[in-house]
Amino acid sequence: MKLNRLTERIWVYPHEEERDRPNLGYIRGDRWSLAVDAGHSDDHTAAFYRALEEAGLPLPSLTVLTHWHWDHTFGMHVVHGLCLANARTNGHLRAFRERIEREGTEMFFALDDRIRREYEGGRPVVVTLSDLVFSGEMLLDAGNCPVRVFQADSPHTDDAALVYAPGEGVLFLGDAACGAFPGWEKDPALARKLADAIEGIDADTLLESHWIPQTKRELLHTLLEEA
Repeated sequence: MKLNRLTERIWVYPHEEERDRPNLGYIRGDRWSLAVDAGHSDDHTAAFYRALEEAGLPLPSLTVLTHWHWDHTFGMHVVHGLCLANARTNGHLRAFRERIEREGTEMFFALDDRIRREYEGGRPVVVTLSDLVFSGEMLLDAGNCPVRVFQADSPHTDDAALVYAPGEGVLFLGDAACGAFPGWEKDPALARKLADAIEGIDADTLLESHWIPQTKRELLHTLLEEA
């Protein structure tokens, strides 16, 4: 699988339904680069890095997590550089790691058949915490490439973080616009709050983790229509 280029500075390693692998984003600055989400496992992260190397792009110095769910974070133990997450994400990761330690990995595999496929062959399940923690909002500059990372209300989870590259007009949403796992119901009030946050952002391209790029109008329609 190869990278897809969205803009001059942004690439995406495409999502895969079979193993529930989300899109992994890549933002290249003049001084350093960052990734959006860490991957489902060490194998997913390694495949992403091979695609970067084949494209002649440096590995990320920083990986930003959009929320705690395993398909976005369980490759974190093999990322290049540091990881950044909000405090709630780290709290959820810590609690889930303790649950796996108590109940074993079969509890984790039983959540979804696609998790079993990701971890076929005895691949280890490793849950780590992020190196850096923020609350609310953080502004980054990778070198003539500002990036805004901020928490937002979401019907999917209470630790959603959005990643916005204003110079590129791109907003990474993670799974923030989805319903809650495992039933995928959307709380209308939380969907409306997320929509309000999105409407205030000047982005031409919005990217959910398990879907193709959309316009703001397309995403807001789906977000509110299904709530």
